[in-house]
Amino acid sequence: MKTMRAIVIDKPTTAENITFSEVAVPAGKHGWVLVKIKAFGLNHSEQILREHEILRDYIKKPVIPGIECVGVIEDASDTDLSVGQKVVALMGGMGRSFDGSYAEYALLPRHHVFPVDTEMSWVEMGAVPETYYTAWGSLMQRLQLKCDDTLLIRGASCALGYAAMQLAKALGCKIIATTHRDKHLHLLQEGGADESVLDDGEIADKICGATKALELIGCKTLFDTMRSVEPGGIICHTGVLGNVFAFQSFSPLNHIPNGVYLTGFHSNDPTDDDLRDIFSFIDKYNLKPLTGAVYRFDDIRQALIDLDGHKVQGKIVICME
Repeated sequence: MKTMRAIVIDKPTTAENITFSEVAVPAGKHGWVLVKIKAFGLNHSEQILREHEILRDYIKKPVIPGIECVGVIEDASDTDLSVGQKVVALMGGMGRSFDGSYAEYALLPRHHVFPVDTEMSWVEMGAVPETYYTAWGSLMQRLQLKCDDTLLIRGASCALGYAAMQLAKALGCKIIATTHRDKHLHLLQEGGADESVLDDGEIADKICGATKALELIGCKTLFDTMRSVEPGGIICHTGVLGNVFAFQSFSPLNHIPNGVYLTGFHSNDPTDDDLRDIFSFIDKYNLKPLTGAVYRFDDIRQALIDLDGHKVQGKIVICME
């Protein structure tokens, strides 16, 4: 039996307590493909899984976390993919309903594995799937972003915020970015923000001219964000960095200002067209996918410690080689 190294959890686990396990390489099955993982990104949602979501009934236990990866097909089973083909994979229950990417191999359903044609390095590819898909879906599909928009990014000093700035700047938009840490203001400017705002929880009186808003903090600041855009503006609620997941009370008539539109985006349903459009856009504008730090798989424990401690600005990518 061939084995592999993986991170396996079955109860709340701090980053400091992460250890490797030796487990069997998954056997192929109908409609699923075995991916040899080359790189994968770390995500805030995986921290939520490790800290408390692992206790929920809908989580497979034990489980290998990880909601995204890039790699090559090791076993195509009965699918239309080919051995050796470059692919990206994300979501669809990955790392929750079935084992995810914190391993050397992952057995994944074909419908959430997407072939890509790119000359990017594995590290660059590893920064794309979840982060850029979420940014793309929020900006292009939900906010219908145009070149003459002024985009407010609430909670921009995170991997998704930096990716959103990069895409919006390539499109030609003006960007207003917020952070609650004074030391991060210059980083937002370096990341492409035309205006950086220190966020004390109430910014509506500090913002002028925003036509679209990407809400990454969540319910904690959403009402204030809705008051921060111009009439006719659209807000997309995408992130939950504020760790407030629902409102105690919500009255649309009272809380949504006249003429303001509220929508949301989640990344559960990527398509081949989505991933093709993202990689085409990156190629068209000669963008280099953004990474905050790169760690070897051997050092994933330290990477998770740094993720939980907010020690890295931008996307953390784990590289297998």
